[in-house]
Amino acid sequence: MNVAKSGYRVFSANSTPACTELSKKITERLGVELGKSVVYQESNREQLAEVHLSVSVRDVNTAIMELLIMAYALKTSCAKNIIGVIPYFPYSKQCKMRKRGSIVCKLLASMLAKAGLTHIITMDLHQKEIQGFFTFPVDNLRASPFLVQYIQEEIPDYRNAIIVAKSPSAAKRAQSFAERLRLGLAVMHGEAQCSESDMADGRHSPPCVRNTIGHPGLELPLMMAKEKPPITVVGDVGGRIAIIVDDIIDDVEDFVATAEILKERGAYKIYIMATHGLLSADAPRLIEESAIDEVVVTNTVPHEVQKLQCPKIKTVDVSMILAEAIRRIHNGESMAYLFRNITVDD
Repeated sequence: MNVAKSGYRVFSANSTPACTELSKKITERLGVELGKSVVYQESNREQLAEVHLSVSVRDVNTAIMELLIMAYALKTSCAKNIIGVIPYFPYSKQCKMRKRGSIVCKLLASMLAKAGLTHIITMDLHQKEIQGFFTFPVDNLRASPFLVQYIQEEIPDYRNAIIVAKSPSAAKRAQSFAERLRLGLAVMHGEAQCSESDMADGRHSPPCVRNTIGHPGLELPLMMAKEKPPITVVGDVGGRIAIIVDDIIDDVEDFVATAEILKERGAYKIYIMATHGLLSADAPRLIEESAIDEVVVTNTVPHEVQKLQCPKIKTVDVSMILAEAIRRIHNGESMAYLFRNITVDD
C-alpha cells in the first residue's frame, strides 16, 4: 500500500525525536510514507504550523498546542477525517474534581473536538470513563497483551511469580494479569497506597466555612476522619518473583518503597510492568539504586534518555496495534478484533 493508493496520510507531531520514531514504526507497518509537517516557534514563543511543516521540544503543553494547531490546519485544508493517535493521553489523572479545581481532562477533550479531530486512538486511559468526555469516537487500546507476552517470554521461571498491586485501587488490573498468567495475587494496603487519596477527589468540597449556622433543626452527621492502617501485604510473596502492575510510572518513590517492603517479605526478584513510562525527575537514578530488578514500559511515551541513565528500564513496542487500528478505521473494518478477550478490568 503506497501513499497514492491508501487514501490517507500520516503526520507526526515533532515534539521529540522519539515521537517521530514511533510514527515511523507505525507508517512502516502500514506501508505508507510519513507526511511532511513542521511546527516551529517564533521568538515570542508563539507556534506556527503548515501542512508541510519540525521542532524538538518535550514540554507536554507545547505538544498539546502543536497537536491542536496541526489538527486545525488539516481541518481548514478540508480533510475528510482527522484521527488523532495519542498513545498516552495527557492530564488523564485530572479527570475528576479535586476540591474546587477544574477537570482538566474534560477541558482538553473539548479543545481537541474544537480543533477538528473526528476520532482518537489512545492506549490504557487512566480512567476508562474519560471516553465519556468526548463527542466523537475514542478507541482505548490495551497494552496488556504485549506486557503479558513479555512476562511469558522474558522472565525466567515466571511460573514462580506473583502479581502485586501496590494499592487497592490497582487490584483490578493486577487481578486481570494474574488470571491470564494463572498466577497468585498480592495487594499492598496501608500507608504506601496510591497518592490519589480520597482527600483530594472532591468529596470534601466545598471547603468547610467557619462559624456557619445551619438551617434550624438540621443536624448533619459528622464524618469521621480516615486513618491509614499500618502497611500490610495481603498475599504470600516469600520466595517468589514479585511483578508489580500499574498503568503509569512517573514519580517512582511509591514503587521503590513497595519494592523494599516486598524484599523484606521474601521476594527475591522484583519487576514493574506499566504501560506509560513517564519517569520524571530523578526516576532513573532512584530505580538504579533501588531493589527493583527491571522496569518494563511500552513506547507510548519517549524515554530514550532515561534508558541511557538506567539500564534496568526495558521497552515493549506497541506500534503494531496502533498501526492496525489506523488501518481498520480507514477501511471501515470492525475494531472488535483488537479487543478480543479484553474485559473492563484490563
